[in-house]
Amino acid sequence: MSPLSRPSRLRRLGLCVATGTLAALTAAAPAAMAADPQPVGQRAEASAPDPTSDELSASALQREHEAQQKEARQEAQQQGQARPQAPKRTYKGRVIAKPYLLLRDKPTRSSRVVGSVKYGSYVNIFCKTKGDNVDGNNRWYLLTDGTWAWGSARYIENIGSAPKWC
Repeated sequence: MSPLSRPSRLRRLGLCVATGTLAALTAAAPAAMAADPQPVGQRAEASAPDPTSDELSASALQREHEAQQKEARQEAQQQGQARPQAPKRTYKGRVIAKPYLLLRDKPTRSSRVVGSVKYGSYVNIFCKTKGDNVDGNNRWYLLTDGTWAWGSARYIENIGSAPKWC
């Protein structure tokens, strides 16, 4: 047998130490999870979204909005009201992009296209945020028509007051 095909004593010792360490960590993992069931990235102090992040997930904002509506309905039921209070205001706009406006899953030009809206269509706007610059305008609107998606404010004309910030 050649000396290269047989592992050296030092290499065998290193493999034994690594295997033992891996076995110890595997055995300790259930105990660690029982002590702290939430992963490190989801602890209470880390659960708040980073306000400086340019990439806001439309689906995350949709879930937050739906949770707020559910809380409002439950609160109204607890107070004995027949109908919950009016939902949060949505803003209106009109698409001025010809022939259509592409809707994206994040407020960036490089994000995935999830739909489109024809020129002249009226849209409901939930909120606005800063994103990629489109022809000198870095604002993006979160649209709530059917699918929650982002559209560049450069191609949406406000009807009435400007939307609130996300």
